[in-house]
Amino acid sequence: MTLAQLTLVCAVAILGPLLSLQPRLRMPVVIGELLVGVALGATGLGVLNSHDPTFTFLGDDIGFALVMFVVGSQVPIRSEGLRAGLRGGLLRAAAIGVLSVPAGLAVAAAFGTGHGLLYAVLIASSSASIVMPALAGIPLTAPPIVEMLAQIAVADAACIILLPLAVDPAQAPSRALGAAALLAAAYLVYLLLCWIERSGRRRAVHEVSEERGLALELRTSLTILFALSALAQAVQVSVMLAGFSAGLAVAAVGEPRRLAKQLFALTEGFFAPLFFVWLGASLDLRAVAAQPSLILLGVTLGLTAAATHGVLAFTRQPLPVALVTCAQLGVPVAAATLGDAQGLLAPGEDAALLLGALVTILVTTIVSSRVAKVAQEGVTPVRLPRGRGGQRGQPPGPSGAAPAPPQG
Repeated sequence: MTLAQLTLVCAVAILGPLLSLQPRLRMPVVIGELLVGVALGATGLGVLNSHDPTFTFLGDDIGFALVMFVVGSQVPIRSEGLRAGLRGGLLRAAAIGVLSVPAGLAVAAAFGTGHGLLYAVLIASSSASIVMPALAGIPLTAPPIVEMLAQIAVADAACIILLPLAVDPAQAPSRALGAAALLAAAYLVYLLLCWIERSGRRRAVHEVSEERGLALELRTSLTILFALSALAQAVQVSVMLAGFSAGLAVAAVGEPRRLAKQLFALTEGFFAPLFFVWLGASLDLRAVAAQPSLILLGVTLGLTAAATHGVLAFTRQPLPVALVTCAQLGVPVAAATLGDAQGLLAPGEDAALLLGALVTILVTTIVSSRVAKVAQEGVTPVRLPRGRGGQRGQPPGPSGAAPAPPQG
């Protein structure tokens, strides 16, 4: 990759935020970035080569790890609202997980892909990065909304952990051992961060770093992230899990506001757009157009996800709230990335997975106004902060604020 191509990527990535500014569309920033990548990559002009080693390293390795780190760091582990609705949210997320297995296997059997477990994980997943912007500014204290937030957080975390195992079931035992080793290392990082926080050393370092402009917390976080990513590569596990687990460790301790802003600038300002443009450039939509069955597969996946989540309306969850939890983005993106990297997906199947995600986003957009009416039942209006709770491309809010949207 040349500096001219890198300049082009950065310039066209600005179109993503510009497209998201349309209030009627409420399009996630990443959709615009993916479309830019599609236009300049294998499907379109062919200006960007997703197989370029430098482009792949910056986008697929560093960019993917940082995006998932931000996703993990914004899971509202310390949120009181999450704890209040955890039981109901956990039960509903588990119920959807159970229902998703036969649904995923049925879709795979109907289309003859053999990827039933992968489809099950996709169907079970949710995406706060889609749901929360659609509901920005509404009260968050109504019981259905509180439980919905917990349900989305649980689904996000569980599906991201299960995805590498579902992508390649034949290697599941070895991948499970590698994932266990990686999660154990992330837990050790969490314990270390807890000790540093409780001993007061983190605050002392923070004050010196802020006074002298050293960015020590950012450097430490990146070192932890890349160390876990190196371990992930050594045990043949995706850097996706490394980034997510590192982010969870930081979220569990409490991410300092200054560090959140620094990570926001680094990730959202450069590496996240680079990753999504790279992913768009790697998609071959011509293969999808040549095989209408792939279009039908994508639509079927999206509608099956909506139907599976909607079934929980029988558990007294309001139907609009049940449907809004079907929104997908991070997990299908990760599935397309992992499947392509390991050569496990058929030509065009990665684009079909993303088409399914777009169908769920459309469903979420349609029902979001009805979810807002349900949210008005909250007794104490607690408004969603206009930080990371808005949408990608806004600066992060203070630590411990209302749940903010990860990319997943």
